[in-house]
Amino acid sequence: RPLNGHFAVYHIFGDDRRGLNIVLKVFADGENPSVPSIADVVPAADWCEMEARDLVGIEFEGRRPYRLILPLGWPEDLKPLRKDVDYRAKPRPPAVGEKLGTAGRVGGAAPIPVGPYHPALHEPEYFELYVEGERVVDVKYRGFHVHRGIEKLGETRMTYQQVTFLAERICGICGFTHSTAYCQAVEKAAGIDVPERALFIRSVVLEIERLHSHLLWIGVACHLLGYDPGFMHMWRIRERVMVLAELLTGSRKTYGINLIGGVRRDIDQGKAKRVIEELARLEKDFRSFVEVVQTVPQVVKRLSGTGILPREDARRLSVVGPVARASGLDRDVRRDLPYAAYRYASFRVPVYSEGDNLARFMVRVEEVLESMEIIRQLLDGLPQGAIMAEGIEVPKDKLGVSLTEAPRGENVHMVITGHGKPYRWKVRAPTYQNIPALRVMLRDQPLADAPITIASIDPCFSCTDRLLVVDVSTGRRRWIPFSKNGFVGVG
Repeated sequence: RPLNGHFAVYHIFGDDRRGLNIVLKVFADGENPSVPSIADVVPAADWCEMEARDLVGIEFEGRRPYRLILPLGWPEDLKPLRKDVDYRAKPRPPAVGEKLGTAGRVGGAAPIPVGPYHPALHEPEYFELYVEGERVVDVKYRGFHVHRGIEKLGETRMTYQQVTFLAERICGICGFTHSTAYCQAVEKAAGIDVPERALFIRSVVLEIERLHSHLLWIGVACHLLGYDPGFMHMWRIRERVMVLAELLTGSRKTYGINLIGGVRRDIDQGKAKRVIEELARLEKDFRSFVEVVQTVPQVVKRLSGTGILPREDARRLSVVGPVARASGLDRDVRRDLPYAAYRYASFRVPVYSEGDNLARFMVRVEEVLESMEIIRQLLDGLPQGAIMAEGIEVPKDKLGVSLTEAPRGENVHMVITGHGKPYRWKVRAPTYQNIPALRVMLRDQPLADAPITIASIDPCFSCTDRLLVVDVSTGRRRWIPFSKNGFVGVG
C-alpha cells in the first residue's frame, strides 16, 4: 500500500505437468481491502485467506470472519503485517484472555481436549477430538498461540544476507531447506547466477537434512507404536548422519552455510570421500532395520489401514510431501520443478496408493535410500569452480517465488525486494498445508490410533502430560497420562 495506494493478493499455483508456477495478482482497495474468496473452489486456500485477514486485514468476500493466527483478544484494527504497524508494537492486554476449552458435545459426541501441544520450537498446539466410546468422529484444531513474527522481523531489522540466517531458524530440523528457499527467491528476483558448484553443495546438504529428518521420524514412530528397539536403532543411525552434517557445514543442524549467491563452505575431496564411505555403512544398517521392522506385528498391524487419507481428499486439500505421495499423488518439487543441482541427479519418487499410516511410513523409508543415492551421485559429479557469486546487487520492486521439497513436503518462500532488505517476505511451511488433512485422517478412527496418525504428518509436536477423556455413552470423565495412551513427545 505505501508504494501505490492499494493492496495486492498473490495467488500462487503450481503446474507440475509443465513445470512452472502461475502467479495471479489481484488488487484490493487501500482503505477497505476486499477480494473474492477462492476457498470454495480451492479448499486448500482456506487457511491462507484466514491468515491474510488476520495479519493484513484483507477481507475475502463470501466467507465469515474467523481468527486463525491472532488470539481472540487481539484488537481488530491492529494488523501486524501492515507497513504502518511498528514491529515493536504491543497491543493492550485484553480484559479477558483467550481460554482453551471445548464447546461441549457435537452431534452426540463428547470432546477430548488434547493440548496445548508444543512443537519442536515450543509452540503450543490444541486439538479437540470428539469421540463416541473409543472412536473419533470429528476433530477441531487451534494453533499459532506464540506466532514469532519472523516475516515482520525480516522486513524491518535485517539485511538480505542476515535474513538467510533468520530463515533457517524457522525449523529446528529443516532449517537448510528454508534458507535455500529464501535465497533462491531473492536470487530469482535479482537475476543472480549461482555458481554450479554451490548448487551441488546445496543439494548435498539438503539431502543430509532429509536423512536426519526422516530417520528421526521413523525412530519416533517406532516409539509411539511401542517398538523401542526400532527407536534406538534409528537414532543411532541418525547420530552418524548428524556427524556428517557437522563435517560438511560445521553444525549438526546444517545451519550457517547458505548465503544469497552461493554457500560459505566448500566440500573438498577428503570430505566427499568420508561421506560416501559412511553412507555405504549407513545404508547397510538401515536396510537391515527395514527387513526387521516389516516383520514386527505391533508396527505393521498398527500402521496398516489406519489414518487413511483418500487420494481425492489429498488432492482437494493440496497436501504435500510424504503425506501426498502416500495417497497416490505423484508430486516432488525436486523432480517437477528442479532447483539447485537436482536436474543432474537421477532418483525415484516413492508413491503409494493406500493413503494410510503404513504408506506414509514406507514413503519415508524409501526416501532415505533415495537420498543416499542422490548424495553419492552429486559428490561423484561435483564440478570445479567458485562457491559464491560476485558483484551481488538486488534491485527494488522485483518478485521472486521459490519452492523446495523439504522433508515434510513442499516449502514456499516469496520475496518482494526492497531497499537493502525484503519489502515483503512470505513463508509457507509444509506442516501448515498438511494439518487440515488430519480431520479426514482421524475421523472414524480408534482413539488409540490418534497419536500415530497425528505424528504421521511429521508435525514435530510434543505434548503436555495428560488429557481428559469423556465417554459419550456413559458420560464418565477420567484424566489419563499421555504416556499411557500413546501421546508422547515428538520433536
